[in-house]
Amino acid sequence: MIVTSKARNCGGISMAAPFVAPQLKHAICAILVLPFLVTIVTAADIFLDWHVSTDFNLKPVSTDQPVITINGMFPGPLINATTNDNIHVNVFNGLDDPLLFTWNGIHQRLNSWQDGVSGTNCPIPPGWNWTYDFQAKDQIGTFSYFPSINFLKAGGGFGPIRVNNRPVISVPFPKPETEFDLLIGDWYSSSYKNIRSRLYMGRALPPDWMLINGKGPYMNNFSVSYESINVTQGKTYLLRISNVGTTWSFNFRIQNHQMVLVETEGSYVNQIELESLDVHVGQSYSVLVTANQDAADYYIVASPKMSNATNNNTLVGVAVLHYNNSTTPAKGSLPSGPDPFDVQFSINQAKSIKWNLTTGAARPNPQGTFNVSNVTISETFILNASIATIDGLSHYTVNNVSYLTPDTPLKLADYFSNGSGVYELDAFSKNSSNAEAVSGVFVASALHKGWTEIVLKNNLDIIDTWHLDGYSFFVVGMGEGEWSRESRSSYNLYDPVGRSSVQVYPGGWSAVYVYPDNPGMWNLRSQNLQSWYLGEELYVRVYDPDPNPAKEKPPPPNLLLCGKYQPPAPTPAPIPSPSVPPPPRAPSSKACNLHKTSTNNRYLIAIITTVICFFHIGLH
Repeated sequence: MIVTSKARNCGGISMAAPFVAPQLKHAICAILVLPFLVTIVTAADIFLDWHVSTDFNLKPVSTDQPVITINGMFPGPLINATTNDNIHVNVFNGLDDPLLFTWNGIHQRLNSWQDGVSGTNCPIPPGWNWTYDFQAKDQIGTFSYFPSINFLKAGGGFGPIRVNNRPVISVPFPKPETEFDLLIGDWYSSSYKNIRSRLYMGRALPPDWMLINGKGPYMNNFSVSYESINVTQGKTYLLRISNVGTTWSFNFRIQNHQMVLVETEGSYVNQIELESLDVHVGQSYSVLVTANQDAADYYIVASPKMSNATNNNTLVGVAVLHYNNSTTPAKGSLPSGPDPFDVQFSINQAKSIKWNLTTGAARPNPQGTFNVSNVTISETFILNASIATIDGLSHYTVNNVSYLTPDTPLKLADYFSNGSGVYELDAFSKNSSNAEAVSGVFVASALHKGWTEIVLKNNLDIIDTWHLDGYSFFVVGMGEGEWSRESRSSYNLYDPVGRSSVQVYPGGWSAVYVYPDNPGMWNLRSQNLQSWYLGEELYVRVYDPDPNPAKEKPPPPNLLLCGKYQPPAPTPAPIPSPSVPPPPRAPSSKACNLHKTSTNNRYLIAIITTVICFFHIGLH
């Protein structure tokens, strides 16, 4: 009960009462203190040392080939973060190729300097180390990382990223017994260097194996080992599935078990029960699986789309779901999936994946608070992927332009010389094709904070997957045949899913809406590695003229220079022997002090606010 009178002040909050129930006073002060305490417990610094090298002894498919490992691991180690955590990855390059890592689906909010692609960063030379510093700002979900240049992803170096909800944000499903990361992808049976050397001549065959967590198919004589997931009868588990391959989309399924789809690339979705799930190159999903069958072993299968691969083919990945105490091996035929050439099935499934409008994610407000139902489109990109021969060599193109990687990263040139001498902004059309196929530095402008429609068209005979760094976009439509303005009538503008990668079916199209509010230089690319390596990409420049660093971060203090801004060569850092994993790096004293100072300041504010509040309560 409150009896009104003149207002008094408690910690900067007006309270119109000479008498307030003590319980209410305590509640008000708790509300004041809570934000500071939440900040304290929900932001952490994660320090990682990664020693990247090649291992010729792993032989996942019993052939002599170099496998790219991180700290001796293939796949690489898990980055297990929580919303708003700061991640510091010190990469030691023990390869004989320059190296960059990209963080597939992490938005790098206001900070494209950490994106780890050729347009934003100078490569880490062999024998050098460099530290990425980035934040999982306002994100949750399932993602992956991988090497972004020199076709290195075909040799490994990929791994999982989890961004967990903060404790104060509820998850829209019961807590699972545990979580498993399933990194599934096609694999070449020869060296990535050999494949790389054949690409421009058009002589490279597609990958011929499917690995699950770096292991070959169960029951295959050439598999050194196979993956097995241990479960307890009656328990429910979260599987985080990522397609880390280079070429093949796959259909994922588990013998005699249903899956409940709950999340994709940072978005919670309306939960749907599935017998199988299509996962395209570069995409990630989370599904719940309940161990509700008799205690036994069951097949886990990932089979390629658009392929006639039979069940005993090496291109069909097979693992085992093993019930604890089971003595019954998996038996019978592998569970059958949909017709791999049934495009309409795949389109229908993709359209059934919709955004959960009512749940919170990285923030407590519902995801649907930000939606596309009534937006005004400022501009449209129409991007057509195809193959062309340029100077006698095979290239992939976007609007008949095959991307030509300059020696100087675009972001570096943008910062030092407004791009002069490296690229010309909007030199190529972003909604029509060049008259002749050319190689060039394709950089397109996007209007800062102007809603943009991007139509992706596929003139290839494969399922293509497009990805935009720095953003999640809304997948509003897709279909077979030619896109036209009339296609917009089929768009889903009510609950389209937000994600960062979208498939485009052969001869078809997909359309997305994106809100360019994240200034920087952002890579828009095919996730199919051969297409990307041979030119199917461009960069989108989002420019905010406000120099305030709160609008876009300045270059990091450890910025690498190259190309036009080549510095004197420093002495390479020594690389420890890959056979002996190095000890974890302790955080630098500077980093610790910075984090400690920030945390102490928040504690001090919280304590002062608490004292003021309860002193006020004592007076009244």
